[in-house]
This record gives sequence, structure tokens and C-alpha cells, in this order.
Amino acid sequence: MSSNTPNVLDIRHLTAAFAEEDGLLTAVDDVSLTVPRGQCVGLVGESGCGKSVTAMSVVRLLPNPAGRILGGQVLFNGEDVLQMAPRRLQEVRGGGIGVIFQEPMKALNPVHTIGAQIAETLMLHRSMDAGEAWRESVRLLERVHIPDAEQRAREYPGTLSGGMRQRVVLAMAIACKPDLVIADEPTTALDVTVQAQVLGLLRDLQRENGASTLLITHDMGVVAQMCDRVAVMYAGRIVESAETAELLANPRHAYTRALLASMPRPAYARKSHLPAIPGNVAALAEHVQGCRFCQRMGVDPATLTIRPPMQEISPNHWVQSCPRCIG
Repeated sequence: MSSNTPNVLDIRHLTAAFAEEDGLLTAVDDVSLTVPRGQCVGLVGESGCGKSVTAMSVVRLLPNPAGRILGGQVLFNGEDVLQMAPRRLQEVRGGGIGVIFQEPMKALNPVHTIGAQIAETLMLHRSMDAGEAWRESVRLLERVHIPDAEQRAREYPGTLSGGMRQRVVLAMAIACKPDLVIADEPTTALDVTVQAQVLGLLRDLQRENGASTLLITHDMGVVAQMCDRVAVMYAGRIVESAETAELLANPRHAYTRALLASMPRPAYARKSHLPAIPGNVAALAEHVQGCRFCQRMGVDPATLTIRPPMQEISPNHWVQSCPRCIG
């Protein structure tokens, strides 16, 4: 399914909203983002910033009928996902694009065995017969380090721990050797040991299969460990993007600096309070047209009427050019 395009995923001016009684509430506001072939790109920000909505828009899985994509393009290997016919879209989901959902229990059907769910994907996208698909399902469970894979394949999701279920979701996501894996908070609710194991598996599988990864997280430590490039999202917009090393060494937007400052550091005294970002992300209905981080920091909303443009401040380092926020 791969093509000659340099980016496996190219999101251009994506806008997505949810229909409410009072009208449409925009959750993703004119977002552009690329995932180069063979690389891992992180999309970071606090809960409620629009990261998961962006991811679900890529595969057109916004909740129906409330979720709506209002504009833009989502080019997967040069082909616009938003214009695909249903049959072609079904081929891409699970085949060309694998998804690791945020909550593994909700991603697995509780009334079907683990092996049957993986095998269904293989029969649908790789045209395997039932026996071949079952054997490959067991091999995939072994690949993600699930012990006694043959027995586990015959069990139901409810018998597995959260970490084991997340490994199953990972096995399903990479079953068809996709060109792109979207990992939406793949380590949520996992203890640190299991988190490290899952991230290590994801990194190894990316290297072995040559897949690209869009990694959605709020954890800058995970980004530093996993990502080649990172985009910082706030209130439905990208506010900064750069190669990971550059962004960590030279964060320019006030929100990026605040996220990094809130990370635990060895130099902090024991039991000391971590720096926190004041306030909260504004509700969708309260978003201003201008700089939304300024809105959070108490600037008069009546003065925030013009959206700051993105500016390239150094090669491949872009930042939303609000004069109050650029440092």
C-alpha cells in the first residue's frame, strides 16, 4: 500500500466539530500535520485539547451523528481518506492504518475470544482462511510477549489484565503490517513497568515493519523516548512543532514551556510541588478566535480576535506567533 510520497500521512487544514443543540462546536480548528515515512510523530497536549478527535478524524471514526468533519484533507499515501468510498475506507482501516485505541477494554469485543478477533482482521484484510488466520493470531500474540499464547487466544478479554489487553490491541493494530499506526494514549492506566514494555514493543515493531507512527500522548517523557518529531496541541490548534530534540532544547511557545516545566525532574526536592499550568482549557463553546492560551492566562477575551499565524523560526521549527506567548 506504500507509495512514493515522502509523508505517509499529510493532514491539511483539518476542521472537525460536534453538533450540539446550540450549533456546531469546533474541536479541531484548521490543523495541519505530517507524519514522514518510517518516523514516529508525537501529538501532545492536555486532555481536551483535541488530540483524540484529530486521530479519529484520520480514520473517520468520529461518533455519529454528532461528530462532523467540516473541511480539510487527510492524505494517506497521497489518497484523501475524507473522499474515500465506504469499501475503500474499510480496506484502509485495519489494513493500511492500524489503530491502538485509548481504552483497550472498549476496543475488544467481550463476547468473542481474543484469537477470533485477531483472526477476523486477518481474514478480512489478508484473505487468509480460518486455520491460517488462527495460527497467525497465535504468532502475533507471541510477538507481543503474551505468555502461553495458544491458550490466551481461546480466552475472552475480561480474563486479561489491562496490560495484556493493550498488548492484544497492539497485536491487532500491526496484524496486517500497516504503513501507519495511530497509537492513542497507548499507555493510559498502565503501571510504569508495563508502560515501558508496551512502548518498547511499539518501537521494535515500528523498526521491524518500517511503519510510521502517530503517537498521541500528554506525557512529554514518552515523546522524548519515542518520537522523531512532535507537535504541541492546545484548544484544537497546533501551537508548536519541531524535531523532538530541537523542541525539548528550545521550546518557544509559552504553552510548550509550561508543559515541559510540569514534568518531574531529578533535581526537584522530594515531596515538592510540581509547577502547574494555571487555569483550565476553555470549553469548546468559549473558544476565542485569537490566542487561546492567552485566554487561559487571563487576557481580556474581547482583545483576542485575530488568530496568530504559524511562523517558521528555524528550519522545520514552527510556532504560533502570538507576541505574548513566544519566548
